[in-house]
Amino acid sequence: MAQVQYYGTGRRKSSTARVRLVPGTGQITVNNRDAESYFPYETLRTIIKQPLVSTETEGTYDVLVNVHGGGFTGQAGAIRHGVSRALLEADPEYRATLKRAGFLTRDARMKERKKPGLKGARRAPQFSKR
Repeated sequence: MAQVQYYGTGRRKSSTARVRLVPGTGQITVNNRDAESYFPYETLRTIIKQPLVSTETEGTYDVLVNVHGGGFTGQAGAIRHGVSRALLEADPEYRATLKRAGFLTRDARMKERKKPGLKGARRAPQFSKR
């Protein structure tokens, strides 16, 4: 018998997370590693759990994540976005709670591109009078 799975894709900055929610005990696995060993800071692990805590489903789903791109903070934000979308697929009743908390909004802030004639996005070459 096939097990029920809920999918969600989350993005933030240059990170993309593919999230799978499977009914279980609340285990979080990121890139085939435990979340505690993958994320060095407790705050990042808290960010990942925020949608589960706000919908009171913390111990009911196992979270399986594939994430790539960006740094730790961007990846944690992408996972939070993906978990929120997967929870929405699991039960549309969570929409009001997740929307109010701001977990369904894709954070649109990206790195600004480098412009020609400049050293960075806005950094100009050093000025010299002579």
